[in-house]
Amino acid sequence: MSAIIERRLDRRGFIGGLGAVSAVLATRCTTSTSSQPLESKAKNKAASGSDFSFQEISRGLDETHHIAPGHSADVLIRWGDPLFDDSPSFDPFNQTAEAQRRQFGYNNDFIGVIPLSGRRALLCVNHEYTSTNLMLPGVAAAYPDSITREHSEVELAAHGGTIVEIEKTGGAWKPVIGSKYNRRITADTTPMEVTGPAAGHARLTTSDDPTGRLVAGTMNNCAGGITPWGTY
Repeated sequence: MSAIIERRLDRRGFIGGLGAVSAVLATRCTTSTSSQPLESKAKNKAASGSDFSFQEISRGLDETHHIAPGHSADVLIRWGDPLFDDSPSFDPFNQTAEAQRRQFGYNNDFIGVIPLSGRRALLCVNHEYTSTNLMLPGVAAAYPDSITREHSEVELAAHGGTIVEIEKTGGAWKPVIGSKYNRRITADTTPMEVTGPAAGHARLTTSDDPTGRLVAGTMNNCAGGITPWGTY
């Protein structure tokens, strides 16, 4: 995957790089007697021509969400936040699979946006996996012996994906609780039809579906995508 990304970035930056190289070569030709190093001039040139005008923040890892000066960040939606009018309040110490199926899922991975209008859109989020020792209080000390069936069901319900309508009000985006578009996709209660050459194969048959054409849900998806025709 890294090799594919590198090749794509190389192609994407080639034309722009030609312009940068030309500028550097021109600088070399006209300032060969200057006391300022060529590398410094190139860096200054790149900085002055950048599309980014904010002050860079230092790299680090702590409990603070660092923001460049003059900018702001808002929390749009969090694990356990409600999606529907009947969604229960999030209680991390009393989780159930039933509650999680009505709440925003765990561990955001892919995030896509499908515009509905200038101020409304669908946010499509993939919930790739769960971190048992972080999301289930009291489990870490005796993991994995402390895992119960109820714990596993909560985790299955936290997998999958979320589709939630968002709306820009007062300069900030907010989820539209109870929108007709809102949906939770889980690993255990979102029936999906199997299509293609694998459909009906003996290795896909289960006691719940001996035809091998229906699965209970989806889990552990790494990434996702918005299609050209506007589906997630």
